[in-house]
Amino acid sequence: MTSYRDDPGAMISESTTPTPQGGVQPAAVDERGAILVVRKLTKRFGGLVANRDIDFSIPRRAIVSLIGPNGAGKTTFFNQLTGMMQPTEGDIELNGVRTVGMQPHQIVELGVGRTYQNIRLFNDMTVLANVMVGHHVRMKAQWYEAVLHLPKVSAEEEATRVRARELLELVGLAKRYEDELARHLPYGDQRRLEVARALASEPQLLLLDEPTAGMNPGETARMTQFIGRLRRELGLSILLIEHDMKVVMGVSDRITVLDYGEKIAEGQPEEIQRNAQVIEAYLGKQATT
Repeated sequence: MTSYRDDPGAMISESTTPTPQGGVQPAAVDERGAILVVRKLTKRFGGLVANRDIDFSIPRRAIVSLIGPNGAGKTTFFNQLTGMMQPTEGDIELNGVRTVGMQPHQIVELGVGRTYQNIRLFNDMTVLANVMVGHHVRMKAQWYEAVLHLPKVSAEEEATRVRARELLELVGLAKRYEDELARHLPYGDQRRLEVARALASEPQLLLLDEPTAGMNPGETARMTQFIGRLRRELGLSILLIEHDMKVVMGVSDRITVLDYGEKIAEGQPEEIQRNAQVIEAYLGKQATT
């Protein structure tokens, strides 16, 4: 698997020559038709600035990748989008609704699903139950209806079970796995299960945090194709953190680059690939001189 962790030069094609002009400059945020708009997002931890004045947007049905060297502030950015952290300054809007100050479950209800860099499954629950849990936010039955075992609750649980099986099929997990404990799945299948659980919340925007991490080349290729299918078949907007530059360049409509918490570049894959400022961030200043 080609990744800048192992080969920083992998993000630069053999035909790419660094240029002094630096290629594309960070673009102004375009709010027209955007599902997500971020304005001047800043996150401080004491004296450390993890994100600084980031303007960002995601068009509907687009696949956008967020890249940068380790420690660039990518996961911190994700955590603010999902309510796991609150920004120090700035604003976030999803479909025109301000999400700053909301709890994670409220943001899920608005239509944001996510996976994690380190897989966070319920390991001692079955594969099917993991996906059903993801749909809990969309269930309408009240707690007292469940206590009374009303028919409405049973019908809703059965509908959730049916949908969970559909999602397992969508991500390529065979029916024979549904009663297996999640921890017994191979690593690549655990990644797919986590995506299925995120999809169960019926998101409009799906955030994938290093979805191919730890995968072999075959698994990576299949996951890359699958990300494209999610956009085509479900109409999702997708934001991707990924270290494998082959994946990023192959699947992204647009790429945003962070370095030391700041946005240093934004553009189409071919523009980012030859951007001197981006090359410097990955390889060091000597690469552009």
